[in-house]
Amino acid sequence: MDTRRSEQAGGANHVGKAQVGSLAPGRVVGDGRYRLLAQFGVDERGDAHLWRARDGQLKRDVALTLLVGDPADPEAARLARRTLERATHASKFGHGGVARVLDVLALGSGITSSEGLLGVVVAEWTKGSDLVDLVAQRPVAPAAAARMVQALAEAVEQAHQNGLVLGLDHPQRLRLTPNGALKLAFPGPLPEATLRDDVKALGAVLYLLLTGRWALPGGPPAIPAAPTTPQGRIVPPRQLVPTVPADLSSLAVRTIEDGGNGGIRTSAAILRVLDQVAEQEERTQLIKAVGGDTAEPDGTIWTTKKPVKDVARRRKLALGVTVLVVATVVILAWGGLMLINVFQGDSKASGPSLNVAAPPASSQQSGTQPPSSSAPAPPPSPTVGAPVAPQSAAVYNPEGRGDNTGRAKYAIDGKPDTEWRTEKYKQQFPTIKPGVGLIVTFADPINLSQVKVIGGTPGTKVEIRSATGKNPDLADTKVVGNGDLKDGETTIPLAQPTQGEYFIVWITQLGDADGQYMTEIGDLSFLPAG
Repeated sequence: MDTRRSEQAGGANHVGKAQVGSLAPGRVVGDGRYRLLAQFGVDERGDAHLWRARDGQLKRDVALTLLVGDPADPEAARLARRTLERATHASKFGHGGVARVLDVLALGSGITSSEGLLGVVVAEWTKGSDLVDLVAQRPVAPAAAARMVQALAEAVEQAHQNGLVLGLDHPQRLRLTPNGALKLAFPGPLPEATLRDDVKALGAVLYLLLTGRWALPGGPPAIPAAPTTPQGRIVPPRQLVPTVPADLSSLAVRTIEDGGNGGIRTSAAILRVLDQVAEQEERTQLIKAVGGDTAEPDGTIWTTKKPVKDVARRRKLALGVTVLVVATVVILAWGGLMLINVFQGDSKASGPSLNVAAPPASSQQSGTQPPSSSAPAPPPSPTVGAPVAPQSAAVYNPEGRGDNTGRAKYAIDGKPDTEWRTEKYKQQFPTIKPGVGLIVTFADPINLSQVKVIGGTPGTKVEIRSATGKNPDLADTKVVGNGDLKDGETTIPLAQPTQGEYFIVWITQLGDADGQYMTEIGDLSFLPAG
């Protein structure tokens, strides 16, 4: 445990300081089952101490939220029971942005009165880094901050639809996963926490990422508080960090503050704004990529620079022309040989030394002619119909978020020049995660036979999977085809035509991009059986 966390551990309020002092690495709680390893913070508002621990029975690391207090204090016991009830309800909730609740321990049910605890929430351990450590170094780039909060907002939105309060309004309860997503690592909402508190927390997390300051009461001592104006309003992030876009700065303030018009009250509204920010960021990056300075309102990009010679494109063109010339030569040579055989056969038939073997008896009886060669005829190619356009496309990322969700639509717009791309990873799949992909939805089920990938990154390995819904577990999908992407166009035939309304183009290996791993897909075409 580092010095900062030791100081945080000593900052608990008066409810049971004797017990707090005994919470040290090596101590065993939960009736002898969990050995404390390291403390990751204290939410002083509810005397919730956040620890990493080792489950001695199942031999795995877990996240513990320890509710410290005096069992003889009826009010403290009541509040703890309310938190444990909420944690029990959350155990039925599953989302990649929230650590799964494994167990809830209460007095007489998992913990004893001598432990100085009123309850324990046990959750799966979240690998990654501490959010407080992240922002202590420097503020996060605006685009990355938007993606992080977008993933967390999706978890809040789904939880609220299920009537659950997550209680993520304390930065030490959050961790950053190895794939760059924020996750509620220490579940256990305060007894009085509301849905509005979750929404305000999203704004506060965005503010923290952009500025390194916490804009709600009860933050950890290691993080400075957000400054306020003489009128008591929060100073917008853009005034502290000028590089923060105006829309992100406004989003953070409008989400946190309760008064005034134009406030944001729901996670769904936050997601809409973040989607707009993501699209704007993608347009900005596109303008920078082509060297332009401005974009017209209709999205047309203008530039006065001379065209840059694209060596890779010219090399592809030269290769294509070479292949076409070779193919033409082969066809002409084959045609010449066939003509020679025909004339030789005619001359031999008219000469005195004609020697034709009799066909087998079975051929004579059936009246059929013997084959001209002993080689079997190749099987006929499966016939396919015209491509069917999907109704929608979305990023399929069962173990994380991100990967340019706003660009998924470009993979089915019929324009190979507008592409969807994954994030850039420092490690190859499946080391970092099992994969990522695009799930497409059709208005009506189709009998899919082939998938064509246009403009895919060479070296990428993909599977075509069928699914029964828009958000399936990976284990519930079925592999129906696979292939390796190459330059230009790649056709991936299915083992047999598959009827369905949902299909996933699942990437199991990324392309290599200058020491990093990434895949681009220009366009997808779905061909049904003819």
